[in-house]
Amino acid sequence: MSIDVLANARSLGPSLSDRAEAIETQRRLPEDVVSDLQNAGLFRLFVPTSFGGPELDVETAVTSIAEVARHDGAAGWCVMIAGTTSLLAGFLPEEYGELIYGPSNSCTGGFAAPVGKAKVVDGGLSVTGTWEWGSGSQHCTWIGGGTRILGEDGKSIKRDDGLFAPFVFMDPDDIEFLDNWHVTGLSGSGSTDYCTTEAFVPEGRWVQITDANPRLDGPQWRFPFYGVLAAGVAAVAIGLLDGAVTRFKEIATLKKPQGSSRTLAERASGQTVLSVAEATARSSRSFLLDTLGTAWERATEGDSLTIEDRRSIRLAACDAAQRCSDALVQLGREAGGTAIYLREPLQKFVRDGQVASTHAMVAQRIYELTGRLALELETDTTLL
Repeated sequence: MSIDVLANARSLGPSLSDRAEAIETQRRLPEDVVSDLQNAGLFRLFVPTSFGGPELDVETAVTSIAEVARHDGAAGWCVMIAGTTSLLAGFLPEEYGELIYGPSNSCTGGFAAPVGKAKVVDGGLSVTGTWEWGSGSQHCTWIGGGTRILGEDGKSIKRDDGLFAPFVFMDPDDIEFLDNWHVTGLSGSGSTDYCTTEAFVPEGRWVQITDANPRLDGPQWRFPFYGVLAAGVAAVAIGLLDGAVTRFKEIATLKKPQGSSRTLAERASGQTVLSVAEATARSSRSFLLDTLGTAWERATEGDSLTIEDRRSIRLAACDAAQRCSDALVQLGREAGGTAIYLREPLQKFVRDGQVASTHAMVAQRIYELTGRLALELETDTTLL
């Protein structure tokens, strides 16, 4: 039976706001939140219908992520990680795609950069490594990790079939979580380090993201994984700003700055900051969805995305994350002393937005990548 994931996100949102303090305090999603997100289908955005998933279009998936984030940034972040990772269901061999994504409670995540070490053994790979940024991994049913294939001399090698840097899927029983996620923002995302030692990964239970060919034929799988990931991160930033705008309105109608007879809502500075923040959220969303829509049209026609499609997605995602982060700071500053208290939801939106904007897929340095391509300079597009 199909489910309306976006409608579920909108319905679930207010209860996430109510549980935001518990999420923050536990530094990971509480079990009841995980269960609600699972039941809503929000961890399985791109799981194909052949595995019982919603197989969403990219625009609906991104909008669903933003809808969750407007109520709680950490929950939105975990939905983003699981949802974007589920795109790999279309790339895995059918046997492992069904094993990993077939169960209705499936949830995957992990760190894609190849920092783990993999040795070729009979029947597969032996994996050892420590990965940072394990967002939501503690509630994942399978945990991924980027690796490099090493030879007997410890140097990187490439197998005869071209395998050199697979993103492997590991059983949670093989993983140790390191309790080091003590941070300023997105605290409830549980993005702790995790490690494993000589975990066996059977042949084919991986995707080499940089050059993978999809097993399934559909527009979702013509999108680059890193582009979808960047769009997901941007969606979190947009959702956070949406939530902050709503909360700022509530504060502004009640608060009278010290020494003033007028409420913040009646002051020109409050009106201006609010308008800029709203415009930032709306224009960021429009730019992102416009680029995704153009790429989707090409993908539905059966064509591969062009370099310009990929560049535009990354530019829109980076710009959204950076501008929303700045707008959040301005809202917090305009709210004054009210926003310094941990009991005030606005400060959480601000902190979460600053952390979201540091993600490698949307960091400020992405402007350099997109600028080089616009200027037709020689550019490494491996991660585009």
